Amino acid sequence: MARMQIPSETSTWLLQARDFLAEARRQKPGPERNELRETAKVLRQLAKLEASSEQTLERDWRQGT
Repeated sequence: MARMQIPSETSTWLLQARDFLAEARRQKPGPERNELRETAKVLRQLAKLEASSEQTLERDWRQGT
């Protein structure tokens, strides 16, 4: 299984997603486990959106816009 690599400046969203996945792994298969996994998925998407928006803001700032 692939491990999630966490950069030195990790998003809070990714840290929370990692915690949710760890808890999901401790659960028996069922609705609670699925809900934890779905929550982690949404948190990872939020982290991705946050990273892309930060890159856009940084790029705009450098261009002086």
